[in-house]
Amino acid sequence: MSGDYNVEWLCEALLVSRSGYYDWLHRRRSPGPRERENRALRVRIREEFIRHREAYGSPRLARVLGRRTSRNRIARLMRQERLWARQRSKFRVATTDSRHAEPIAPNRLAAVQAQRRDQVWATDATAILTGEGWLYLVALLDLHTRRVVGWAMDRHLDAAVAVRALQMAITQRRPAPGLIVHSDRGTQFASAAFRGVLTRHGLCASMSRKGNCYDNAHVESFWSSLKYETVYRHRYPTRATARAALFDYIESFYNRTRLHSSLGYVSPVAFEHQLNQTKSP
Repeated sequence: MSGDYNVEWLCEALLVSRSGYYDWLHRRRSPGPRERENRALRVRIREEFIRHREAYGSPRLARVLGRRTSRNRIARLMRQERLWARQRSKFRVATTDSRHAEPIAPNRLAAVQAQRRDQVWATDATAILTGEGWLYLVALLDLHTRRVVGWAMDRHLDAAVAVRALQMAITQRRPAPGLIVHSDRGTQFASAAFRGVLTRHGLCASMSRKGNCYDNAHVESFWSSLKYETVYRHRYPTRATARAALFDYIESFYNRTRLHSSLGYVSPVAFEHQLNQTKSP
């Protein structure tokens, strides 16, 4: 209002000193070192936020930007930039059909804690809606390194797509006999075809307790990350576009780039590299 009224009158009406007003005006025109640093940091925060698919909140961005930048400072600047990591959705399409006569494997997870790679894999299926209908994704997750070791997609959720995902994981990892493959009680995982692949390679089947999703919590967490970090952000007109997006998320982002708090804020591939270096003489 200084263009319309006398500054002295305005300061008197607002109960502020003229020296305080001019000091504020000078600082506004000539930002100090802290303000200049914050402006540069806000640019970096926005760049890294977009580069990491708008999935990172202040804890992960603090890791990306370096230890000298506090999480609280980043959280404050993110609010100023109106940047919020995408929230998880509670909606979930049921893909488990346990109403079948196939044999049910015992739950072996209660007695085993994954302490090395390729000791325990967990698998599950999820559905992604496209303009052409549902696309089903089956994935296998290594419970020690959190890496997706095998996956397959199809328009039908049956034993064939589950077997393809399992065979991909076996081909890539070549696990030793005795590895545990845990799943829910879905018919695709209890099928003779799926059990046959496990038997031929000396792998042990394990299944969750009936109606208990917590037995497969690691894969459920992966589905949640996949859905809110990529699926819910896009509309897929065809199954082909969804396949390409899911491939990119799993192989380019989740396995190789995304920081995992349970792994000390490194990606699964980087964590496995650290394990290999530790084992080297």
